[in-house]
Amino acid sequence: MRRALALAARGKCTTQPNPRVGCVLVRDGPDGPHIVGEGWHQRAGEPHAEVFALRMAGDRARGADAYVTLEPCAHQGRTPPCADALIAAGVGRVFAAVGDPFEQVAGAGFAKLRAAGIACESGLLEGEARELSRGFLSRIERRRPFVTLKLAMSLDGRTAMASGESRWITGDAARADVHRLRAEAGAVLTSGDTVLADDPELSVRIPEAGAEGWRQPDRIVLDSRARVPASAKVWKGAARRFWLTACTADAPDGVEAAVLPCAADGHLSLPAALAYLAARDVNEVLVESGPRLAGAFLRAGLVDELVVYAAPKLLGSAARGLVDLPGLERLADHLALHFTSAEWVGPDLKITARTTSRER
Repeated sequence: MRRALALAARGKCTTQPNPRVGCVLVRDGPDGPHIVGEGWHQRAGEPHAEVFALRMAGDRARGADAYVTLEPCAHQGRTPPCADALIAAGVGRVFAAVGDPFEQVAGAGFAKLRAAGIACESGLLEGEARELSRGFLSRIERRRPFVTLKLAMSLDGRTAMASGESRWITGDAARADVHRLRAEAGAVLTSGDTVLADDPELSVRIPEAGAEGWRQPDRIVLDSRARVPASAKVWKGAARRFWLTACTADAPDGVEAAVLPCAADGHLSLPAALAYLAARDVNEVLVESGPRLAGAFLRAGLVDELVVYAAPKLLGSAARGLVDLPGLERLADHLALHFTSAEWVGPDLKITARTTSRER
């Protein structure tokens, strides 16, 4: 199963909105068990992991054990059911890491396999498999994307000088790593204020993207007053683009606009925005914004993961702060986090943390 998970991870930047799935076929031989076929899902609309593994195995798939990171599908979508392919190939047993909660599967894959006399078990390395497809599972189970908040700061917690100057706090390696985060998330979200101030492109622009066929991330702008102009860089390119506003506006060509309700503070309702994006098959969202929107996501309890790049620089007390979190007056009012990793990225420190209240 670990080999299947490693294969599935190869699709991190390409499979959206589908889950990341790997499959390994194993048969006993004179020298013990050996792999006869393996594969992973590469892109939506293309064959699933099981199909690639079965193609590699050929006749050797008969009687083999299949290790797959997600319950085999049982419905006809853009590709035929993988459960049918496993049955036709004559596999002996199927071990899945996690069941597929998608309503057209949701146990139907296991049921079809068992009806054909194929033994099925699930739960092997389930936690690791759920983490790998966390966006897909969040969209199906919670009806909202998995949200990662990316922040970059100086060692004294500042994001820009008082003038707004911020290029660049972190180094080249950290900025390249952010491009990988964008590709893995598959969607980048920012505010109209950030677009008006910085005119970011929010695309993936590193050599690996072209060499490995990464898809460009969806670009999402929360802009309650619809102030972002058609000339903004965020609207350029072939990626899906979403303009979420509180009022009707003429969207630039190729941009999908939606009018959503506002919260009590007059800003767009973040739960409504995430629900809308989930309905548009957005699995994960990387939030890259200023301190107000970052703080709003945190206060609303909608951040699943924080990725913070800390540069070995001091910008001073006049510089701008990391997030706006008004109303925290006592230590007991803090937002609780727990660290999951810390690593050097060039001269900068990358810290990853999870919110303790995250739904699991």
